[in-house]
Formats: sequence, structure tokens, C-alpha cells
Amino acid sequence: MSRGHNSPDGPEDIDAAFAEIVADLERDTKFGRWPGEDEPAKTSSEDDQEPRPAESTAPQPAVEPPAEQGPRDWTPAEEEEEHFVPPEPPPLPVPRPATFLGVGVIVLGVLVLLVPGLAGIAATVKLPLGLVLISAGIGVLLFRLRRTPPEDPDDDGAQV
Repeated sequence: MSRGHNSPDGPEDIDAAFAEIVADLERDTKFGRWPGEDEPAKTSSEDDQEPRPAESTAPQPAVEPPAEQGPRDWTPAEEEEEHFVPPEPPPLPVPRPATFLGVGVIVLGVLVLLVPGLAGIAATVKLPLGLVLISAGIGVLLFRLRRTPPEDPDDDGAQV
């Protein structure tokens, strides 16, 4: 199914067809030309105008920046006066003894489950005892939670 080089549908015909399609599109376009195109697409109104003289294609001399300015010569317009220093965070609240009790019972329950030989507990008792201790510790911690938010005399009701 390969076509020969000189067949009617050869590369020359494809290039010519493509050039014709591009020329039709450039002629019918309503948009401006791309920045960097060498010559603008001609429309029927431009065909009626007389041709412009060709612009000089001589290379333009490069504009050099003054010698005293360079990338390392830049200085900020204004020095920063001061840096933001965040305030000290409030101290951590001291846990109450009931909180220590709840956490301790949970840790004891985990130890009973993981290392039953440490306390000399029988294998049949370790699972129920460990689960009861963990549940009791969670219950103590949940019982210590506040049921309502703390009262604030300056509270306007908005909560973020």
C-alpha cells in the first residue's frame, strides 16, 4: 500500500495542497496576524492601497545599558523598618489528676493485652481485663469533658 515518490498523491501534491489551504485561511481570516509574522495577510481592502516602501533590513545597533548598572547593583528602595514578631503562645494548661488517671488506666489496659506475663495474669483473663481497663480509661476521659463551652462575659455569640 505504499505509494511511489512520483505518484499523483506524492509529497509534492500534499505540500501544494497544504500551501493552498493555508493561503485560503490567511485570506479569509478576520483576526490579526501573529506577532513575528514577516508579512501581514492581505485582505481585499489592502489590495486597493498602493504598496509601501520596503523597510530597512539593516541590523539595528544594540542598545547597551549604562556601565554603572548591573544585576548586583540593585538596592531596595526602602529598608524594612521592623520584622513581625509573633506574641508568645499561651502556656499549656496543666492536666488535672483525673486526666492522669484516665490515661494511666488506658496504658495499663494496653500493657495487660500486650504483656500478660508481666503481672502474672492467666491467658483467659487477659483479654477481658485489658478491654475493660481501656474502656474505663476512655470513659473517665469522656466524663471529664465539658458539656458546654466556657462562659465568657464578653461573648457576643459568634463562634469561629
